[in-house]
Amino acid sequence: MSAPAKVLVVDDAAPMREIISRNLVALGYAVRVAADVDGAIALLEAEPADLIVTDMRMPGADGLDLVRQVRERWPGAAIVMITGFATVDGAVKAMREGVSDYLAKPFSDEELEHAVRTAQDRRAPAPTRSASTYGMIGQSQAMQRVYGLIGRAAGARVPVLITGESGTGKELVARAIHDAGPRSKGPFVAVNAAAIPESLFESELFGHAKGAFTGASTARRGAFMAAHGGTLLLDEVGELPPLAQAKLLRVLQDQRIRPVGEDREHAVDVRIIAATNRDLDAMARAGEFRQDLFFRLHVLPIELPPLRERDGDVSRLLEAFLDDAAGDDAAPTLTPDALAALDGYAWPGNVRELRNIAERLVVLADGGRIDLDDLPDAIRTAPARQARVADDRPLRDVELDHIRAVLQRAGGNKTRAAEILGIDRKSLREKLKAAERSRPTSAG
Repeated sequence: MSAPAKVLVVDDAAPMREIISRNLVALGYAVRVAADVDGAIALLEAEPADLIVTDMRMPGADGLDLVRQVRERWPGAAIVMITGFATVDGAVKAMREGVSDYLAKPFSDEELEHAVRTAQDRRAPAPTRSASTYGMIGQSQAMQRVYGLIGRAAGARVPVLITGESGTGKELVARAIHDAGPRSKGPFVAVNAAAIPESLFESELFGHAKGAFTGASTARRGAFMAAHGGTLLLDEVGELPPLAQAKLLRVLQDQRIRPVGEDREHAVDVRIIAATNRDLDAMARAGEFRQDLFFRLHVLPIELPPLRERDGDVSRLLEAFLDDAAGDDAAPTLTPDALAALDGYAWPGNVRELRNIAERLVVLADGGRIDLDDLPDAIRTAPARQARVADDRPLRDVELDHIRAVLQRAGGNKTRAAEILGIDRKSLREKLKAAERSRPTSAG
């Protein structure tokens, strides 16, 4: 028979300590109590706990101070935060610090039991260095930070917002969060909001009944029902039209959907991960995206670094992509000049562009060796990245110059230019339109 899980209850109010302790002992836990953070740390130093239930507000150091110390010194412990001053901002802050669950006072015995058992179920040992990559390639400091956030997000149940430039691997991170979490055996469903016509948003997300509209010859499950028990990735969430934003907010609040053409609602159990290459915060402040929906999605943000900021990862990624593209054949090798050019390139299309280039190089490699002349003009003739860093222009201007140079070399063919850049044609169009809108107009 396994030993009971060890729980530490921390609350400055003796009656609350007694109530929580009595309930947890009745559930079979081995419980210790402390009245403040200093007392809790002393107990943990004597014997670590599997789970900590702590009040948020206490005299002196508060619950978040305790959470930070626990995360640093006993990272394997699960934490449930309780408070009589529950706010959305407080919950967001607690989750970002690594809290497993968040309970508002007064709570029932059943709610306490559910929070504690859920936190225990999610508890897992801290990942080793080799496991912390979650199947992704890269050991730069920027990516190590991402791996840490993936581990934290995997054990939580709150929404995650993944941001980053096109081609940085947002869907890969979303899948890593799903695979590393308690929903890994459930479905992972990805929906690209930018690819859905506005008239079909409701049907795609929530499903529809037979005959709900012209062409609905059969009933159809939407993305939420398809992801029931698992994870739903809403990619390009910044492209959601206003009506879809309002309906999504309601689903996040109620965990219920109503398919188009049906009178009744259906309960859904879905973990939401949103992704975008746009600045949702700025959009919300400008009134282009619902601010309340932004706050709902922005509980656990993960910002992916562009490839140009991932020191040393270009060569690691390139080696893996060349091996994949070569298949059963030997992957080509690169001369020092070719590798230096690739490493010094700014990679506006990020990892996606690098993969496309690797596949092209495998096809064009002569004698299994890639030299500087084998590289695309956009890379071979590009200024060194160090020179770009010394440039005082904004990054968007440098990126735009590169896009225009590639477009010129492609003879104005946007499809070909997008292929070279490693982005889709729609993204290229949007970048050019944004540049046109930002051009100063002449007076007169």
